[in-house]
Amino acid sequence: MLMKKTRFSFVMAVLFLFLSFMVLISLNMGVVKIAPLDVLKTFIGQGTDRQELVLFNFRLPSMVLALFVGAGLAVSGAILQGVTQNDLADPGILGINTGAGFAVILYIFFFQQSMAMVTGFGIYILPLFALIGAFIAAFLVYALAWKKGVNPIRLILVGIGVNAGFSAILIIFQVKMNPQDFNQALVWLAGDLWMGNWNLVFVIVPPILLMIGWTIYKSRTLNVMNLGDSMSMGLGIQVEKARRTFLLLAVGLAGLSVAAGGGIAFLGLVAPHIARRIVGPGHQRMIPAAALIGAIFLVVADTIGKNIIAPAEIPVGIVVSIVSTPYFVYLLMKTQ
Repeated sequence: MLMKKTRFSFVMAVLFLFLSFMVLISLNMGVVKIAPLDVLKTFIGQGTDRQELVLFNFRLPSMVLALFVGAGLAVSGAILQGVTQNDLADPGILGINTGAGFAVILYIFFFQQSMAMVTGFGIYILPLFALIGAFIAAFLVYALAWKKGVNPIRLILVGIGVNAGFSAILIIFQVKMNPQDFNQALVWLAGDLWMGNWNLVFVIVPPILLMIGWTIYKSRTLNVMNLGDSMSMGLGIQVEKARRTFLLLAVGLAGLSVAAGGGIAFLGLVAPHIARRIVGPGHQRMIPAAALIGAIFLVVADTIGKNIIAPAEIPVGIVVSIVSTPYFVYLLMKTQ
């Protein structure tokens, strides 16, 4: 037990150091280059006005969103995999992300003149619509997949169907937008930190942080639930109540992440699998590790997307999909 705790602490320290290194590198890179030492000087108030503007007004808000959106999607995927006991469960594959994106596009289409004008009070309404869309999608998937219980493969197939349905309806509303909003919506739905500003950070980050913290606090319950419903009830777990609570947390994390980062697929699938391989299946260790891996994954993908063909940018969701799709195919082939 002591050896496991020591190994876990070492792994978490390595992940945290690597994440800090990637954040520093990412803040340095871009159209306006800022040396790593100058980044540190700017943080302690010794940078130029231009460096402060670039870092604090543009790069840092996007970086904070990338950290918490990555962590939120990873924990959401870990919860879904634990509750459904399905290694292929992911908020993107199950249609939850698309449902949230659909609700956001509806909000912009009916209540905002342009995607670029989602400011002021709209910043606070937009995450609410994303949550509503995510919960509607989750309800549809669960209801349609239910047949004297939920079969893991049936859940995935229904999720793919619901995902396709929302995507088709989304296209109808997209083509009715003006060309500029259509292009912006297309990029955002592929996965893009489109509104990297402090207002959105203050709206999105606190609830994501609270939900991740609560999930980690209750993570041992997931371990017990994996023993089966009968055994869990025998150990004093209110199974249905616990299952609903965890599903609400997973959908909430996915909805808020979509509001800030668009339809980023596969991150919630890959991060928990990597975490499980390096720290073991225990959720009290796997979930914190998955959160850090998800944050690292999205920061690296965002850095690559913004710099590989600069000054043009590749949406972060496309970079994540390119890296993650082969792993998803591998898992699909491995699943009996």
